[in-house]
Amino acid sequence: MKDSLTAGIIHEFTYTVPESKTVPYLYPEAAEFQKMPQVFATGFLVGLIEWTCIQAINPHIDWPEEQSVGIGINLNHTAATPPGFITTVTVRLVAVTGKKLSFEFDAHDGVDPICNGTHERFIIDAKKFAEKLKIKIKPV
Repeated sequence: MKDSLTAGIIHEFTYTVPESKTVPYLYPEAAEFQKMPQVFATGFLVGLIEWTCIQAINPHIDWPEEQSVGIGINLNHTAATPPGFITTVTVRLVAVTGKKLSFEFDAHDGVDPICNGTHERFIIDAKKFAEKLKIKIKPV
């Protein structure tokens, strides 16, 4: 981690929602999702929040040797967004506690605010993380 990784970092990212990020595409094998509205899925929205946070901090860590993983999210999804709409996500790093990073975020689709909440990430050593994963998936 670099000294520049401090509370106060703000990052904004815009993303045009494609049809492939709507509810029926979340789990194509789920018949229930196939009958739901074709709007930006909350599951994909979570991923967009994570992506924006990663973009915010990568200049402040030794990427790609250091990376971050999501460890918590509290999201209120307040409005539906159809495909083709441009979604703008704003994340704010509000605390750095050791390797734990705490964010606040919000997003809008040009018509409505669509979500807000908090997200936590943890800085990892990519090589050590991969080694631990190998041990976990190694046959017993």
